[in-house]
Amino acid sequence: MTVARFAAVVLCGASALCLSIPPAAQAGPSNCTGEGIELQVLGSGGPELLADRAASSYLIRDGGLGRVLVDIGGGSAQRFAQAQGRVEDLELILLTHLHVDHSADLPALVKASYFTRRRRDLPVLGPSGAGDFPATREWMARLFGPRGAYAYLQDYLPADGAVPAGAYALRPRDVTVPEGEVKTVFEAGNLIVRAAGLGHGIVPAVGWRVEIGDRTVVFSGDTHGNDVVLATLARHADLLVAHNAVPEDAVGAARALHMPPSVIGKLAGAAQVRRLLLSHRMRRSLGREPETRRQIAEHYAGPLRFADDLDCYPLSAPWPASKTD
Repeated sequence: MTVARFAAVVLCGASALCLSIPPAAQAGPSNCTGEGIELQVLGSGGPELLADRAASSYLIRDGGLGRVLVDIGGGSAQRFAQAQGRVEDLELILLTHLHVDHSADLPALVKASYFTRRRRDLPVLGPSGAGDFPATREWMARLFGPRGAYAYLQDYLPADGAVPAGAYALRPRDVTVPEGEVKTVFEAGNLIVRAAGLGHGIVPAVGWRVEIGDRTVVFSGDTHGNDVVLATLARHADLLVAHNAVPEDAVGAARALHMPPSVIGKLAGAAQVRRLLLSHRMRRSLGREPETRRQIAEHYAGPLRFADDLDCYPLSAPWPASKTD
């Protein structure tokens, strides 16, 4: 008898009314090798509620350890656990922008960290503010400050910089980059992060270039793709993660906020990226992969994959087989 089955018997006893209690799924890092630099998709969806897709989130692994978390949308904290991620291993969190589907699970991760052995401070870098969107530091104060929505977690955001014994502090930073420029915003050991301000309607947004040793992955986040600087940010990257939220015929607000396939293809081609991964997949783009691939191929001839949750992509070794190839 398995441990899980034994536990169910103990809990149920002889009651005929007892419901079966299935063991928890033991999901692991799908396709991850634990060698070199790998990008694991924690959330490949968008703001829609899709049964098989968490909202946007990515984990950059180095030798199996998750060092950098990029975005943390709804459902991705659970994916972080399924991927056997450890809060203790994180060196940095990067937020492309503060829409719900890119940031909603940060409080869940912070609360979960209470039950870990993390003791070193955790930098959180995100965009500056405008209009209804607060800057990253203010946004986190509204979450975790003394008068925040989760004020009971204020020890993680100490106003005076003092950290209680046995704890750690979140260290938020607002990233502002002059229009058209790429700026280095973080350096630690062999980890370098560069940023560029990108257009996403009225929403302040940042594109990220993460360099670990001689490997580079770039995240477009949500953007209309009209900023020339995005190709500079992505130049010769080992992997470009671009968001395929809209099809080629998108119009109105959808097109004003997101790149259609032809724009993604032009970007990847101009930047001469080695590999392209399409994520942030929504109902309006799902099922249109063949035409999306054709539209991108008119401008970019390199390897292309469509992201699914928990997929893992090495930045140097051959990619795993894809269901959409």
